Parts: sequence; structure tokens; C-alpha cells
Amino acid sequence: MSGPYCIAATQVPPVAWVGPFAVLLLILAVFPLIPRVSRWWENNRNKLFVALVLGAIILLHYQTRGYGTVLHHTALMKTLLPLGFEVQEVAGHYVAAPGTATSLGALGNALFEYVPFIILLFALYCISGGIAISGDIPAHPVTNTAILAIGGMLANLIGTTGASILLIRPLLQINTERRHVAHTVVFFIFIVSNIGGCLLPIGDPPLFLGYLRGVPFFWTLRLWKEWAFVLGLLLFVYFIWDHLAYCREAASDVARDEGTIKSVRVLGNVNFVWLALVVAAVAMLAPGVAFPGTRWIPPPFLREAILLALVGVSFLTTPRGLHHANRFNFHAIAEVACLFIGIFITMQVPLEILAAKGGMLGLTQPWHFFWATGSLSGFLDNAPTYVVFFQTASALPQQAGPGVLQLLDGNLIRQDLLVAISLGAVFLGASTYIGNGPNFMVKSIAEQHGVTMPTFFGYLLYAIAVLIPVYAAVSLIFL
Repeated sequence: MSGPYCIAATQVPPVAWVGPFAVLLLILAVFPLIPRVSRWWENNRNKLFVALVLGAIILLHYQTRGYGTVLHHTALMKTLLPLGFEVQEVAGHYVAAPGTATSLGALGNALFEYVPFIILLFALYCISGGIAISGDIPAHPVTNTAILAIGGMLANLIGTTGASILLIRPLLQINTERRHVAHTVVFFIFIVSNIGGCLLPIGDPPLFLGYLRGVPFFWTLRLWKEWAFVLGLLLFVYFIWDHLAYCREAASDVARDEGTIKSVRVLGNVNFVWLALVVAAVAMLAPGVAFPGTRWIPPPFLREAILLALVGVSFLTTPRGLHHANRFNFHAIAEVACLFIGIFITMQVPLEILAAKGGMLGLTQPWHFFWATGSLSGFLDNAPTYVVFFQTASALPQQAGPGVLQLLDGNLIRQDLLVAISLGAVFLGASTYIGNGPNFMVKSIAEQHGVTMPTFFGYLLYAIAVLIPVYAAVSLIFL
């Protein structure tokens, strides 16, 4: 083919091709709520089947359309060229030729972000699963509030998934003798499964996707004021709520709670070392960026190989029987893996459209991005929603200067907009059970322990009553 390949900057995919992406997210939201379908949907093989079918439809679009696609990673270009596929440089971008090269390029764009994303979650999930906290102390409001506060801080270091897995069962065990427990689990989802993971890319999946797209690792620490404000306010609200609930407990239940005391023990402590090494590997082994203090640039997927090695070391060093005692299994992480392979592939088309047309949406102010990102994060999934609005903000005209962040790949984005997108995705992912991966997982574990949890819309009422006023304050004070 002669001449530069036509790319999405001049040939935008028809909006109809966003359909598979929208259908997958709709299925994710609706199928668990339909009794006749929910049991079929519980099987991860069925989730993978649906995800791959919708992903294949998108790859067929890339295969048959008459224009190329931008390759987001230099390593991907270096992979396609030796295989005999044409790639040209157009306006500073590597562009795959129409046909098979474009289809493989789109698949590669998805996989080059999906693989690091899922391996990080897998590492945090598995290593945290090797830490067991046992014991039973009186379930006073102060005790429960302290556990939520610890989880809200710990989620930054081991991820919202890791912190949720580590703390939800001990919290439920401590509250076994109490009858009014559902509100505690709801606030646990608010704080530990979402808001707590705001300060580092490993804390919450949306922020890690931002890191993969060039946001410096420690940039998210600048969100500490918003994080501390929301965390402190929610802990205060929870303490008052739980105090009132504790006063309504039957005297016999309170007596049993006070009389059932077992010392708290933490087992599998060696895994804290492996978690620290996970954080270090993610921070220092970014592909394409020189290792701190050297000129050495880590090759692609070295970081992921080290994370998998740390998982193996974790299983070898965790005391025998601890995983079984901790009720550890791979179902939850397998569910995320099956669904997100489809999400990452199908979202390539909306990302192309936003790259070309994002500046026309009329979103210009930080509060626009906060509420737009947050609204979709609550009812879809906050990770792909973050990427969509990250792409939208990146497409706005801007020049280097104060208030503009230069990403690790050289692109620019307004820092105030990035703050708003990050907060919207992380904070409002707590708005529904389906806004963030750990939410539904925590609900399921609580129900297995006999807690009657609110329905989908019951939980939504909690979020509207508690979270929306807090987020309105964030919008007015910080954005």
C-alpha cells in the first residue's frame, strides 16, 4: 500500500461499533440481577465465552475496515515488523497497515495493558490470600471504626482487592454476635474496597491503568487531601451510625459478644515482605523508563515476570494449611480475568473515537470530569471508565506549562482534570455493587457468613444518602 495509512484521526469508527463494549458492561450490570440468568452467569467459563465473542466481533471490525490503527506501544511495533506486517510512522505515531496488521495491532494494544493489569491484581490477590487474621474481640463501634480506618490506609499498599480479602472475614468474625451488621459491610465497601485505594497506582485498578498510560507512579500522592477528607468524614458518619445500631442490639447478644474473646493473631507475616517487593517492582520497573539512578531500561513484561515469581515464592513460604483456613480460592480473580479481557478488547473503539472527538464533548472544567467519570463509574466499571475520560482529557488542546503534566510517554494532560478523573473513578466506584471489582466480592462473602445484605437498589440508597453529599462537598472544596 502506498502513502501513509489513514488512521483514526481522519477516519473515526462509526459509533455503532461501541456496541460490543456497551453490551458487555450492560451484561455485567444486569445478568447477576436476573434469577433465570444469574446461575448461568456465575460460571466463569460462561463469562469468558461472552467476553471473547464480543471481543472477536471488535477484532473482525479491525480486520475488515479500510484504515489502520495507531500502535500505543513501541514494543508492539517491534513485534509486528519481524512478522512481516507493515507499519508506518505517521504524524509521530506508529500505524499498522489495514487488514490483519490492524487487527493484531488492536489486539496488541489491549493485551499490552491487560496483561500488566491482571497480573498486578493476581499478585496482590494471591499474596494477600496468604495472610490470615484470626480472633474475636468485642464488636464495639470503636473497634469496627478502627478496622475500617486500617483498611482505608492499607488499601493504598496492597490494593482494594487485597485489603478487602484480608480484612472482611476478620471483621465479620468479630461481629458474629451482633444482629445489625449490614451497614458495617456497606461502609467497608465504601472505604476499604474503594476510597482507601486513592494514593498509589496499586491501590485501585483505574489508577494503575493511568500509570500504564504514563502517569508517574507517585503522582497520585497529591490526592492525599481529598482522600483524608473523605476517609475522615465517612469514618465519623460510620461511628455515629454504628453507635446507634449498637444501642439497638439485644442485651443477650451484647453479653455474648463481650464474653466471646479470642486473642487476635496474624499468620503468614512473611507475605508482607512479598507485598512490599510487589510495590517496589511496580514503582521501579516501568517499561520504557530508566531504572532509578541508572540508564538501564527494563524490558517489557520483566515487571510482570517478577510479580509472578513473588506469587510463587509466597505460596512456597506460606505456612501449610493457612490458605485453606483462610478459605482462599481463585474464583474471584478468575472472574475479573475473564471479564476484563473482553472489556480491554472492546474498549479499543470508544478510545479511538474519544481520541479524535473527545474535545467536542464540552467537558472543560474539573467538576465536569469528576461527575461524568463518577456517574459512569458507579453503574459500569470504574477501570474502563477512567480510561475513557483520561483519553477525553488528553484530547483537549493544551501546551506544556504550569498545571500541565507531561506523561512518561511524552503526552500532556491538565493536572486538575486528571485529579478530577482519578477522584471520580475511585470515589464513585463505591456507588453500586458493580462499580468496582471488590464490591460484589465483599457482598458475596458477607452473605456466605449469614449477613442479609441490601439489594442492588437498597445499596444504591445507602450510597445516595451517605456518599453523594460527601462527594458534593469534595466537588465544591477541591475541584
